[in-house]
Amino acid sequence: MCISFTLPVQAESNFDPKFEQQVLQVLRKNPQAIIDSVQAYQREQQQAQQKVQQAFLQDLKQNPQSVIAQSATKGTGKAVLIEFSDFQCPYCQAAAGTVKQFVEKNSDRVTLVYKHLPLTSIHDQALPASKAAWAAQQQGKFWQYHDALFAQQKQLSEAIYPEIAKTVGLDLAKFNRDRASQAAQTAIDKDLQLAEQLGISGTPFFAMNGQAFPGAVDLATLEKNLNQAQ
Repeated sequence: MCISFTLPVQAESNFDPKFEQQVLQVLRKNPQAIIDSVQAYQREQQQAQQKVQQAFLQDLKQNPQSVIAQSATKGTGKAVLIEFSDFQCPYCQAAAGTVKQFVEKNSDRVTLVYKHLPLTSIHDQALPASKAAWAAQQQGKFWQYHDALFAQQKQLSEAIYPEIAKTVGLDLAKFNRDRASQAAQTAIDKDLQLAEQLGISGTPFFAMNGQAFPGAVDLATLEKNLNQAQ
């Protein structure tokens, strides 16, 4: 699973040096109290994120179209499989084959929904690749482009995006306009905001039938989840 993280920025201290020394003395005398406070805060954050995820999963079951919105989809089934993915993530590439096999086998029972989660702090081509895939979607070729990006993951670069566009039969001028447009950035930002609300920091991440599956998922797990819901 690819995980994005950012290092905290060290701010300039405005404290009086004597006050800082007093704080340090308190910390040295009461280390367990600090640890307890941090752990309590972490538990509160985790509980809050769990509530948000549960609300999302419930909404996915009751009102799937509001979650699907304008995202690329595959399949026509009632069960909705949400995937948050990054085209430069090797774990997403590994999961793509499993998901494709699962959806093709159950296309009348499952609808796959792709959500963009480019981890830009660790993958420099993740966002350009997402924009290119979004542009391909505007011409009805998202999944062909999606498969080609993962197939050529190690070669992702500005030079390859138009080449893939030609290969899958896109209007190149429109493709280039679309991937450079504000609309592309806005669409991806919506997916990023949803991921942030759900506390998702790594890819791939899946959700279906009231359950979340962080990290790569195997075919048996997907089949079991689907059958339990029927």
